[in-house]
Amino acid sequence: MLTLHNYFRSSTSTRLRAALNLKGLAYDYKAYALLKKETQTPEFLSKSPAGLVPVLELEDGTSLSQSLAIIEYIEETHPKPPLLPADPAGRARVRALSYMIACEVHPLNNLRVLQYLASELDADDQDRTAWFHHWVHATFTPLEKLLAESADTGIFCHGDVPGLADCCLYAQMWNNRRFKVNTSAYPTIERIFLELDKLEPFRLAAPPTQPDAA
Repeated sequence: MLTLHNYFRSSTSTRLRAALNLKGLAYDYKAYALLKKETQTPEFLSKSPAGLVPVLELEDGTSLSQSLAIIEYIEETHPKPPLLPADPAGRARVRALSYMIACEVHPLNNLRVLQYLASELDADDQDRTAWFHHWVHATFTPLEKLLAESADTGIFCHGDVPGLADCCLYAQMWNNRRFKVNTSAYPTIERIFLELDKLEPFRLAAPPTQPDAA
């Protein structure tokens, strides 16, 4: 049995949960309260020296970190159903869409950054919310254009089968909801999110449905 060390509200955890669910891979759910610094214990740091979730612990005790690297691992070890297209250009497009969210939005808006803004720069809740909204819109504006104008976009980000980019988009949209980001300017993104939310692998990955969300 795989063990997923994660936090219900972490978007990186959400995207990995969605990928695991799409692959049909069962896992033992182990929750960590980030605000209580439960990922800073010696036990957890032995699995992830950065003290970050998610971590996927394999049956042999190997610990994998960084959500996109873990998703690539499960794509290689469990290729069906695929999370990436078969053609190189398609794979490059899906990775580009994924990285826009995972490498441009998330690093600027994750918990560590928001906490630093408060503790070191005296940013209040309104300032931090404005920061969060700014970086979402900075990426979602071109992301919407790429999705809306491409013939490769189907029901989902790439065609009619959900994949890696959809896992990233779904997770980010839940973060957007939490911070009350108005996404009405992005109808294609909103449509894809609603389609994803109809699918059980995504609904089961959503933050509100996790054991530690109560």
